[in-house]
Amino acid sequence: QVHLVESGGGLVQAGGSLRLSCSASGIIFDIYTMGWHRQAPGKQRELVATITQVGAANYYNSVKDRFTISRDNAKNTVYLQMSSLKPEDTAVYYCAARPTGTNTWSYWGQGTQVTVSS
Repeated sequence: QVHLVESGGGLVQAGGSLRLSCSASGIIFDIYTMGWHRQAPGKQRELVATITQVGAANYYNSVKDRFTISRDNAKNTVYLQMSSLKPEDTAVYYCAARPTGTNTWSYWGQGTQVTVSS
C-alpha cells in the first residue's frame, strides 16, 4: 500500500521560512516524479513544484526564486524549502507522485497546513 506523509507545516510570519518533507512508502520512489501542490481556502488546488527522479526541477505560480524542491532517493523523501513566505502562500500543501513520463498524479498525501501571518 502506498503512503505519502507530509510534515513540516505550521504558522510562520511573513518573510519567514519553512521546510516541508514528504516521506513515501510502498512505491519504487526513484521512478516517480514528485510534486508539491497547494490549495488555499476557496481556491482550486494548484501545482507548486515538481522534481524528476534525476533531480530536474520546475516551479509554478510565482514561487520560483522563493521555493526550492529537492529529493533524497535513498530516503524516499522529497522536500520543499520555502523562503520569503507571503500571506498568499497560506494553503494546505500536498505531496504527490506520478510515474515519470505520464501526466497523472497517481498518489497523494493527506496534506500539511501552512499559514503565513502578515
